[in-house]
Amino acid sequence: MEKTIKTIILAAGKGTRMKSETPKVLHKIFNKELLGYVLDAANKTGMTEENFVIVGHCAQEVEKYVQANYKNAKCKLQSPQLGTGHAAFQAYEDLKGFDGDVLILNGDIPLLTSETLLKFIDTHRKNNAALTVMSAVFENPSNYGRIVRDENDNLKAIVEEKDASEEQKKIKEINTGVYLLDWAKVHEAFLNMKADNAQHEYYLTDIVKWTINQGLKAQSYVMENNEESYGINSKKQLAEAAKILKDRVMDKLFAEGVTIVDPDTTYISPETEIDADVIIYPCTYIEGKNKIAKSCKIGPFARLRGDVELGEGVKIGNFVEIKKSKIKAHTNVCHLSYVGDSTLGSNVNIGAGTITANYNHITKEKFQTVIDDNASTGSNSVIVAPAHIGENASIGAGSVISKDVEANALGLTRAPLRIVKDWFSRMKK
Repeated sequence: MEKTIKTIILAAGKGTRMKSETPKVLHKIFNKELLGYVLDAANKTGMTEENFVIVGHCAQEVEKYVQANYKNAKCKLQSPQLGTGHAAFQAYEDLKGFDGDVLILNGDIPLLTSETLLKFIDTHRKNNAALTVMSAVFENPSNYGRIVRDENDNLKAIVEEKDASEEQKKIKEINTGVYLLDWAKVHEAFLNMKADNAQHEYYLTDIVKWTINQGLKAQSYVMENNEESYGINSKKQLAEAAKILKDRVMDKLFAEGVTIVDPDTTYISPETEIDADVIIYPCTYIEGKNKIAKSCKIGPFARLRGDVELGEGVKIGNFVEIKKSKIKAHTNVCHLSYVGDSTLGSNVNIGAGTITANYNHITKEKFQTVIDDNASTGSNSVIVAPAHIGENASIGAGSVISKDVEANALGLTRAPLRIVKDWFSRMKK
């Protein structure tokens, strides 16, 4: 039977260069946390049994996020923080007796994919390695630890730039900080780490050194796309990673038959599924998980905030925001509207400026709005949830609807029109 995998994800750092009170791993791209991207990449391999997230700075905040979103993950506290080797060691007791592979990842590498991890794991196992380091090749490898190989192409050492010779500095293959360990063979390395350095810290590179010194097989696996090794340490790098992720999504959607009129001003999350013949107009922002059926038209200046499902031929137009809603086929939400926590039927027409008022700011509760097939709302309508608008029902322009409107009925709340003649002349006097 194939060995299972457990992961250790290093997420204890403060991220000083982020200049933020938010822990580095909880900064977001497309409204999804960096740590979430890493956990998802590990889980999507289909091989991860359990994830250990090493927390430190703002530990409670990070742990709250993990507990709320990942059932197969638990947090281990690193305090004090004494280096990457010390961080990984926090999961040591939980791994006692484990007879599988341990994958060590950093919590700030959102571009790493499950496909790359699967290739990494496959190479490790086919070569019967005790330890495999994921490496990348850069034309300018400054500030990275260099991968030094022996004559048989096995990993000989990882040399930090400050310790590298002039010849070693010419090496373009660098350590990404991702490791895969045959735990039964390598776990003793954690009991032999030494903090004999200026920082008095324990580093994962010591595990590599121990493995090689024991005569066990250590190797490096070169990732195909070095962008995947990109770690986030500043707000600028966060923005750069978002752009890389955006472009990756665009390429995928173009290949699948989606029309994106202006890729430069369009942002679509990688978790959004879009069918062929959908047209996305400029200045559209789509975040979170969404499903968009064929022949939909979205934008310009539209925002989908996640948990949105659009049926075939739906139109989401100018300055429209949709959140946590299911909209069935051939429904139009074309202008200046907000639809949240709602279910809209087929062939519904939402007039300009319509709002589903779904939030009670006092109780913090959110309620559902349901609008059935063929119903329509006039411009500047407010539907106060919970409310049910029946099939073929109409809502008059400017109405505030706080009760259900039955099928085929007209819902209308509008004060009688009053005209005061000569108003302008009287005011002028």
